[in-house]
Amino acid sequence: MTAGLKTIVYPVKDLARAKALFTALLGTDPYADQPYYVGFKDAGMDVGLDPNGHAQGLTGPVPFWHVSDIRERFTALVEAGAEVVQDVRDVGNGRLVASLKDPDGNLVGLLQDPSA
Repeated sequence: MTAGLKTIVYPVKDLARAKALFTALLGTDPYADQPYYVGFKDAGMDVGLDPNGHAQGLTGPVPFWHVSDIRERFTALVEAGAEVVQDVRDVGNGRLVASLKDPDGNLVGLLQDPSA
């Protein structure tokens, strides 16, 4: 089973200001622009802005590792000492996400697309 780092999500407090900043940084408009998520594509990477991230326990940018079996990988990380921040949940259209903290407090995200 492989994992690939393809997405990073920033929890933001002011979505409009964050969208303006990342539009200026990346030099492109977002591909997804919703009140609950704004997403950009850059060099094969998804860069997301989540206005609900802080309320969900995210304290900083979260790298999301794309995996084929999120529940298996989630369990393995917990058994290896990770602390659950967000349990596995469907964020729409069958896309599953979860986030954990490693023993040093670093955030680790998992993402499984429905095609996986």
